[in-house]
Amino acid sequence: MTERKNWFQYFMDIAKQTATRATCDRRHVGAVIVTKSRSIIATGYNGSIVGAPHCDEVGHLMEDGHCVRVVHAENNALCQAARNGVKVEGAVLYCTALPCWQCFKQICNAGISQIIYDEPYRAEEHLRRLYEHADYADVKVYRLDELGNLITDRPEGPWKGLGVILAERNENI
Repeated sequence: MTERKNWFQYFMDIAKQTATRATCDRRHVGAVIVTKSRSIIATGYNGSIVGAPHCDEVGHLMEDGHCVRVVHAENNALCQAARNGVKVEGAVLYCTALPCWQCFKQICNAGISQIIYDEPYRAEEHLRRLYEHADYADVKVYRLDELGNLITDRPEGPWKGLGVILAERNENI
C-alpha cells in the first residue's frame, strides 16, 4: 500500500497539474487557493489576458528580460476567485514557484494568510524583501520540501521582524 500524501503535498500536486495548462513556455507555474477547511476555491496558471493570443501561439512579448504577455498564475487565481465572487481572506495559496514581487503584493492585499510554494524563484534580495513585507502583512511564507514538510527560506540578515514592526506602530503582538 502506498503512503498517503499529506494535505500540503496534495494541494501542491494540484498546483503542479494546474501548471500544465500554462501557455508561456518560459516558465510553467500553477496556483491553487484553498480555504482553511481545505476546499479549493480557485486555480490559476500563467497565460495571456482572456481572449488574447498566447505565447505558444504568437510568441513572447518581451520587456526587460520578462515576458509581459502573460498574467501570472497567482494573479489569475485571485482573478478567478473575484470573478466568481469568492472571498479569499484567510485562505492559503499554493504555488509551484515563489511569487514575484508584484504578485506577492496582490496576494497580501487580497487577504491570503499563507503562501506555500515549491520552487525558489528569485535571488536572496527578493527573499529578504518578501519576508520583511510578509511580516508587515502578517502573511506566513513556507516552502514545501521533498518530504512534504513546510520550511522557511527566510534569509538571515538585518531586517525588522514582526515584533519590531508592531512596536514601532505601538501595537501588541
